Amino acid sequence: RATALRLAEDGYDVALFARSEDLLHGLADDVRKLNRYAQSFVVDVSDAGAFEGALLAAVDTFGAPSVLVNNAGVYYTNPIDGHSVSLWNEVMETNLTSALNACRVLVSHMKTAGWGRIVNISSISGKTAEAYGAAYSASKFGLIGLTQALALELADFGITANAVCPGWVATDMARAQLNDEKWCALNELEVSQSEEIARLSVPQKRLIQPEEVAHLVSFLCSEGARGITGQSINVCGGLSLH
Repeated sequence: RATALRLAEDGYDVALFARSEDLLHGLADDVRKLNRYAQSFVVDVSDAGAFEGALLAAVDTFGAPSVLVNNAGVYYTNPIDGHSVSLWNEVMETNLTSALNACRVLVSHMKTAGWGRIVNISSISGKTAEAYGAAYSASKFGLIGLTQALALELADFGITANAVCPGWVATDMARAQLNDEKWCALNELEVSQSEEIARLSVPQKRLIQPEEVAHLVSFLCSEGARGITGQSINVCGGLSLH
């Protein structure tokens, strides 16, 4: 939401993708209030065929894309000996393969235009893995690898590709993780104290706000960031230093 609104403020029309209408509720209207066009596409990005169809429909509606932000993400808590292959595949298809599919469908339009910006939302867990989140960490490591490959492959076409790596962000997804009894038990935390402990683990002693992540995405999509590509930039209040 924050990134969509920030890009609208920057002058972009915005195509929005989510697996349920509830996740998109009111967002297109909020973009339109900023005098930009927006359209919502309800699609499960882990369904490659359906997602490709939605992307092509967006191209028909908006024309060739100049910016792509891959922000889909799911997280499940599981010790490795209790991790099903089906759950692993779900996380990979949502967090990583969907980004590949979006690039596969849209990059040709950016090549033709000779300009483009790709921003993949990874995580500091894509640089340092976390226990009991093997699929999530692996998917975010993979997203950084994909970002680097894209940067090298597309450099001659005026296209940059970068990853943004948030830490603890004040989002529904993070709160769900911090309030998950299974996650807290495995990490030997009390549910009532987990958010405070997460906050105190950050050198700045706070959770990052979504607007801070959006601000970095905005910059990476600008002309002024043309020399930045293949990078994985943390927004974590100092929680990770590499």
